[in-house]
Amino acid sequence: MDMSTALNAVREWPAVDQIVFVQQVWDQLAETGWKPELSDRQKDELDRRLAAYEADPTNVLTWEQVEDRVRRSQ
Repeated sequence: MDMSTALNAVREWPAVDQIVFVQQVWDQLAETGWKPELSDRQKDELDRRLAAYEADPTNVLTWEQVEDRVRRSQ
């Protein structure tokens, strides 16, 4: 089956099934050791965030605080 045929078939699935499928494909890629290359823009952003953290390591949020903020904003 070619990619266009597969994508057309997947489009017919419910959104939740499409998301689960994508997650399984991503997990399979990760298991093979594949790692995507970061773009220069992504590398610059990571460097910026690391510098901000190193300048003030107390200015961070826990995962629970992030989740709480997201839930309150909905």
